[in-house]
Amino acid sequence: GGTACVVTGQPFDTAKVKMQTFPNMYKGLVDCFVKTYKQVGFRGFYQGTTPALVANIAENSVLFMCYGFCQQIVRRIVGVDRKTKLSDLQNAAAGSFASAFATLVLCPTELVKCRLQAMHEMQLSGKIIQGHNTVWSVVKGVIQKDGPLGFYRGLSSTLLREVPGYFFFFGGYELSRTFFASGRSKDELGPIPLLLSGGFGGSCLWIAVYPVDCIKSRIQVLSMAGKQAGFMGTFVTVVRTEGVLALYSGLTPTMIRAFVANGALFLAYEYSRKLMMKQIDSY
Repeated sequence: GGTACVVTGQPFDTAKVKMQTFPNMYKGLVDCFVKTYKQVGFRGFYQGTTPALVANIAENSVLFMCYGFCQQIVRRIVGVDRKTKLSDLQNAAAGSFASAFATLVLCPTELVKCRLQAMHEMQLSGKIIQGHNTVWSVVKGVIQKDGPLGFYRGLSSTLLREVPGYFFFFGGYELSRTFFASGRSKDELGPIPLLLSGGFGGSCLWIAVYPVDCIKSRIQVLSMAGKQAGFMGTFVTVVRTEGVLALYSGLTPTMIRAFVANGALFLAYEYSRKLMMKQIDSY
């Protein structure tokens, strides 16, 4: 599921990070795509793909594993049997709880991904003299400068994004599946309803938490050039100097990516899960 999400959505995610971090460099999505292609070539759209793959595979593996575990916790809290089907709202709460665990594996890999994606802009703006655009060089730079805890820059903003965001993510996904099922079992849904449900869930997530993600990207990228203020300090600075709309820089590629990538994520997840369950049942 995580792999499908990255393969389909990486170019839009790269544009999102570039536009969030350096909004004055780009007039919009098309301008960002054109400039990136002219300056770096096609590979520029897939900068940070390796850590993005690691991040998404790790995050979604932990997320969906903990999702099932957190569903059981929700069942205990509301006092129902462990096999009882949860409501869409209860599933949303379970997804929100699960995202807190996923954040711990996501934050370090996403920091490396964001820095690789915005390395060219950091050099153009003069914030760093020379950037090394390999995963290992970024990892080595973080360890040398800040130590292992440096990988957790932006942890608080990642948590602020993930916990409420995944409430809307799983809530939107389950609500959409309920709509398409129309009284049938959700497990009987075909690929198109699953794609649309995943896309709807992803869109709900990003609409709800986009400004938080914008601040997270700035903290993780700009801390390359020196000490960066925390979440509230960065938030206040952006609003004062650039205005509220700066918090929504890169929203267009994010919404395109959210629908396409999360549709692919849930489609791959549901079908791979069914395949694995059939293998287990056959034994």
